[in-house]
Amino acid sequence: MRTERCGLVLHTERYEACVAFYRDVVGLRVEFEKDEPGQVLTIFDFGGAYLMLERDGLAVRGRKTKDQNPATLRLNVVDLDGIAASLRDKGLDVSVARFEWGAIADLCDPDGNRCQLRETGSFGR
Repeated sequence: MRTERCGLVLHTERYEACVAFYRDVVGLRVEFEKDEPGQVLTIFDFGGAYLMLERDGLAVRGRKTKDQNPATLRLNVVDLDGIAASLRDKGLDVSVARFEWGAIADLCDPDGNRCQLRETGSFGR
């Protein structure tokens, strides 16, 4: 199989809130949007891949369990602590954890999907 690009489709219940979260809070660039009968979606650049948001998902209060959604959306970032502080200033619950192999910051989107920031400096070591 020859692939040219990969992506992830995330079905959301709180579609508009999730679009605003990934666009305005996380800062992903919108590649395009479609709003037609039977097809509403937004596609973001996701570090060279794409993240497509569509409707018909399930939202929960707080963070989804791994049984509710076994995936975590991860973005590698340069300034983990600075970005985590900026997200907290925007009212998000962000927890940073440090390990021998590096650091991560955990948060969730308006539907409760788990998101994670990973410091890029130690990735792959």
